[in-house]
Amino acid sequence: MLAVSPLPVPPGPVVRLSDLRTVSHWAYPTGEAPIHASPSAHAPVVGRLRFLTVDGQAELYVALDSERLASGHTWIRIEVPGRPNGRTGWVPRGALGTLNEVDGYLLIDKRRLRATLFRDGHAIFEAPVGVGKASTVTPSGRFYVMEKLVTANTPVYGPLALGTSAFAPTLSEWPGGGVVGIHGTDEPRLIPGRPSHGCIRLRNADIERLWSLVKLGTPIDIT
Repeated sequence: MLAVSPLPVPPGPVVRLSDLRTVSHWAYPTGEAPIHASPSAHAPVVGRLRFLTVDGQAELYVALDSERLASGHTWIRIEVPGRPNGRTGWVPRGALGTLNEVDGYLLIDKRRLRATLFRDGHAIFEAPVGVGKASTVTPSGRFYVMEKLVTANTPVYGPLALGTSAFAPTLSEWPGGGVVGIHGTDEPRLIPGRPSHGCIRLRNADIERLWSLVKLGTPIDIT
């Protein structure tokens, strides 16, 4: 009796997982798997998944698209934190855990010196900010909220902070050397303005409100 080969699985279309405005998805890694330039184990490696951020918190990744190959395997395109900003890459679906949904996005407008959190198409939070000065600019681009932190005995950062996936072009005051944080301040008189080393500062009452409203994995658009 002749063996019958299984029919190949037809490749599926690329499915968008995050529009970075209304609905987005993120996941924790299941291992420190390599990140590839395209959906293939033979493609160049552009980085590796990490369990922890530079602050020792669980690292997460925004999932942008998924693609099912003719082999039947599904790959996910993710945002890759680190210099240079704006990189993306592909990992097998099994390299990521459960996909979590988040709605809305946070806009940081460097020209207007305003932070606005949108949800369901409506602004639910707005406040003035301080951004990087000319020699240590806050980078523009699309990023996301990586972690929510309580700052202990560090008045310069205020009571609370958000770690982001953005890295400043030059070293910032943020621990870890270059990660752009969104945090409070002990110099509220400098807000709105451009006083920082690349981080985004809010008055302490404002960071407390934003911290309570924003979710992990929320996209950030810095313009």
